[in-house]
Order: sequence, then C-alpha cells, then structure tokens
Amino acid sequence: MTESKKKINEASTFPPFVDHDEAMIEEFRDNPAYAEMYLQMALEEIYEPGGVPAFLIALRHVIEARGGVSEISRKSGLARQHIYRALSEHGNPTITTITEITRAAGVRLACSHRA
Repeated sequence: MTESKKKINEASTFPPFVDHDEAMIEEFRDNPAYAEMYLQMALEEIYEPGGVPAFLIALRHVIEARGGVSEISRKSGLARQHIYRALSEHGNPTITTITEITRAAGVRLACSHRA
C-alpha cells in the first residue's frame, strides 16, 4: 500500500456503526432547542398512522437527553415504573402524565390547528 493510501485509511477510520438513538440523545443534550422542536414535530404528526408510538419514542429520547427516567421521576414526582409503563411500546399515557413528564424535562408542547 502506498504512503498516501495509508494516510487516507488512517484519517478516515469511522466506527463500524452509529446507534441512531444514542446519536439523537447526544444531539438533544447539546441542543435543547432542537430537542423541543423534534418533540413538537412528533406531536404534530400524532394523528398519522404510527404517530402515537413515534411520539412516545421521541419523548423517550428527550427524557434520556435530560438525565434519564430517574431524573425525570425525581423532578416530576412520578414513579419510575409509571414513566416506563407510560412510554413503553404499548403505553397509553394520560395527558396529565405527559404534562408532568414534559414539564420535568423542561420542554413545552404547543398545539397547532391543521385544516
């Protein structure tokens, strides 16, 4: 192998894969405004097919970025088990639970009207 090819190969070593969820959580830690926008977009698409589970995944990502379920539990007063259950794949959280979780995570959801 030539010297220039060695330098290129050494300079362009990337991890074999990047976990999407971890990358999103890290991005949300670095940019809280982006996290809030991401969650807002998920809320706006909640009536689409698959919208509720997608919103719950988005909310889980934001929670992880804001310190995890234990931290949100501490701030909200909700039991960790209640948060895990509400945000599970088949979760069905109440509006009160979502409000407490988002308040503890420091994000605000805004409703918009679509015609």
